[in-house]
Amino acid sequence: MNRILASILAITMMIALPVASHAAALVAKVDVSSQTMTVIHNGKVAYQWPVSTARKGKWTPRGSWSAKWLSRHHKSSLYNNAPMPYSIFFNGNYAIHGTNQISRLGRPASAGCVRLHPDHAARLFELTRRVGKSNMKVVIHN
Repeated sequence: MNRILASILAITMMIALPVASHAAALVAKVDVSSQTMTVIHNGKVAYQWPVSTARKGKWTPRGSWSAKWLSRHHKSSLYNNAPMPYSIFFNGNYAIHGTNQISRLGRPASAGCVRLHPDHAARLFELTRRVGKSNMKVVIHN
């Protein structure tokens, strides 16, 4: 019986340790309730910035994703070619991106994306390029 338990424990450790040790090098953690993003780079808080997530009647998805694709000079195909500089797409049409509506940061204002000050979006975009999309995680929670 002890050998069976030891074998189960050994197998569990072989599976769990690689997963646990493969933490993302870059995490953009968005708190919808406080309208803030905390950027964690190599395990340390690097930045905390105001954001705008979905306004009333719209929805910002909750969950965890890796970055899927980047677009430096993106324009919205859904909202009248609205500028979305430094876009980091993480879930379908949802992205983290810069905005020209800086005065609205810190409160819900978007159609669902996570808006940032363009300078902050540029910094996050460059960090994402540096670490690689697969090493960048977007986490959105209340």
